[in-house]
Amino acid sequence: MFRVWGKIFKDNRLIRDITVSDGTEDTRTHKVFHALDEICHDFDLSRPIWLDSNIQEFRRHAKTRFRPDSFVDDVDFDYLEFHVIEED
Repeated sequence: MFRVWGKIFKDNRLIRDITVSDGTEDTRTHKVFHALDEICHDFDLSRPIWLDSNIQEFRRHAKTRFRPDSFVDDVDFDYLEFHVIEED
């Protein structure tokens, strides 16, 4: 099972979170993008842009933070944390 935890923080407080599970046989990359799409849909957000800093952080820790500058639309939070919590 592949699971991702998406969390929205504002003023160092957890505002909202969701866990997305994926049991398909897709590649890890497809599972990551599918989970991010599902999280953004549930939170009613546009899909964030993967900046170089996000890619490097995600490769090192399987976790990254999308700050407001990663979104095309204005957002009312400090960051969206995207964290892989379980992999097959």
